[in-house]
Amino acid sequence: MLPLGTRLPSFALPDFDGRVVSSDDFADAPALLVAFICGHCPFVTHIRHGFAQFAREYQARGLAIVAINSNDVEAFPEDGPDGMRDEARIAGYVFPYLFDETQGVAKQFRAACTPDLYLFDRDRTLVYRGRFDDSRPRTNPPMPVTGRDIRAAVDAVLAGTSVTQDQRGSVGCNIKWKRGNAPDYF
Repeated sequence: MLPLGTRLPSFALPDFDGRVVSSDDFADAPALLVAFICGHCPFVTHIRHGFAQFAREYQARGLAIVAINSNDVEAFPEDGPDGMRDEARIAGYVFPYLFDETQGVAKQFRAACTPDLYLFDRDRTLVYRGRFDDSRPRTNPPMPVTGRDIRAAVDAVLAGTSVTQDQRGSVGCNIKWKRGNAPDYF
């Protein structure tokens, strides 16, 4: 995992319509959440509506959010820009959703799975990396999607207090790396 205290890796990626969004575009926000997601992962589809609701609530409080899809679209064509556009519409995403075709940004973040969340404070220092919450798909009884873990971290950053060091890593689908492109951190 990317170590806490790491500075925000810079990026400039196109969204599903080809508009380039850069890490510099969020310079004035009190905090930035970078989420690695994709449309076909059952862990992402399990939280997608809760994540969209969280985004609406917290963007109103000043949190900047950007999602990135780094999957190999030759192996998973549904994760390409057209599928991303459909996913954003269905889920109700109100944040930029970017396509990391080279997978270079995922490697910079040491991203491993979807969903994988990275929260940076005002100084763009990593203060949280991990899961949305402890809910999982296909549990009996069903687990509610609350966003408890990320909400607590964002609340702390927005209040100017420390984020707990007791953080749980994300659980989900591995990023689908292009043949021969898997990072060495696995």
